[in-house]
Amino acid sequence: MTGPLAGIRIIEFASIGPGPFCGMMLGDHGAEVIRVERPGGQLDPRDALSRNRRSIALDVKTPEGLAIARDLCRTADGIIEGYRPGVMERLGLGPDVLLADNPSLVYGRMTGWGQSGPLAHAAGHDINYIALTGALHTVGRQGEPPVPPFNYVGDFGGGAMMLAFGMVSALLFAKTGGTGQVVDAAMTDGSALLTGMPRAFLAAGTMTDNRGENLIDGGAHFYDSYECADGTWIAIGSIEPQFYALLRQHLGLLGDPAFDDQDNRAHWPALKKRIAAIFLTRTRADWCALLEGTDVCFAPVLSLAEAPQHPHNVARGTFLEVGGATQPAPAPRYSLTEHDTPQAAPIVDSDRPAILAELAQAGCSHDG
Repeated sequence: MTGPLAGIRIIEFASIGPGPFCGMMLGDHGAEVIRVERPGGQLDPRDALSRNRRSIALDVKTPEGLAIARDLCRTADGIIEGYRPGVMERLGLGPDVLLADNPSLVYGRMTGWGQSGPLAHAAGHDINYIALTGALHTVGRQGEPPVPPFNYVGDFGGGAMMLAFGMVSALLFAKTGGTGQVVDAAMTDGSALLTGMPRAFLAAGTMTDNRGENLIDGGAHFYDSYECADGTWIAIGSIEPQFYALLRQHLGLLGDPAFDDQDNRAHWPALKKRIAAIFLTRTRADWCALLEGTDVCFAPVLSLAEAPQHPHNVARGTFLEVGGATQPAPAPRYSLTEHDTPQAAPIVDSDRPAILAELAQAGCSHDG
């Protein structure tokens, strides 16, 4: 593997959602990620979250499976697991055991509520975690229910990416003279962190605590999505005065005094209706021809199927084909190290012979 994490070995105990996303990120950037599956498991080669892995199936409830798992962790720089608090301990694979085996190990733990607190052992999903931290409250239209933002905010932004950052930070610490440690990544903590800017706005008095009536939550007429004549949508974000002036120019509103006081929130609902009516007069393609690439701060709202075909995404290679499906390419990019072409998710247990041979070379002998 190439990439800035080349030479790092991560053992991933198979889970769903944010755990695999974290493993994908580490693997995308050069780490060797060995995914420990339950016997009989399957992976979809089209699933981006399972790419760039090696695979071995272990029943860690058996002495032999547990012994192999511990030996894998002895050879690793880090592990990631996404079970409820106490599960790994009951399996004999808790941090006390594995850090005693390998004091430099970084032990990454991905949960919704965290390893401690009154809700730590309760079931939950993305929507619950972001509800508790105020993040869900900020998403949606004024006077309407909160809108779940898929599972981008809790599972991935507040969970997997925080765990990946924590893993790299702790690995750097361990590699520069420190020791191994536990990384407690909770989606509640991570999604709370993502609310840093609106909380700053709220403290400064520049936004209200009501969704859908503020600058960048759909309240402003110059920062929202609008329907076009063909039923498709476009998005504008003309916040700065010079960008707002350009928007007015292209929409034929420069001479209309109603649009002069950009920041008067009392006028936003009426101005939004007027702009919405204008955007309904042309197709999305027409608006793209007029506004795309200008400083209006404009983009078409593309579907998942459409996005990979956009010329900008094509030019940058933002999407690629892996395992017979379109997947997002690894990100971010580096000036010196290059990403390997992602490898599709493996067949479960396909790397068992090679992995056991490597353990044997490291002095850990196990039957195949």
